[in-house]
Amino acid sequence: MDDSISELCQEYAEFVEKRDWGRFHTPQNLAMAISIESNELLEEFLWFNNPASEEVQKDDDLVDAVSDELADVVIYAFGMANQLDIDLAQAVKEKMAENEERFDEETATEISADLDEWQ
Repeated sequence: MDDSISELCQEYAEFVEKRDWGRFHTPQNLAMAISIESNELLEEFLWFNNPASEEVQKDDDLVDAVSDELADVVIYAFGMANQLDIDLAQAVKEKMAENEERFDEETATEISADLDEWQ
């Protein structure tokens, strides 16, 4: 990726401003849009039997559809970050650090063992 998160957020802010859509981009509307788009992403896998990544990658049409829906989710996340003045890169770093503590190797191994029982 050549574009940084902050550059992409700025590019999206300019896109919204040029179209005078800012008034519609309230936190609630953006949260709903993220939810809707994430469900459209989920819909791409409806009726599949939990295919492995390797299987999905063989289906170019599915990968294209997933790419489009995933981009929609991320774009609306940029919008939310812009509206609430959240440094998305910093938020991701902080969340990853939190998850590193929360899911240490021992805990992760226990969770994996529990999940294996349900497979």
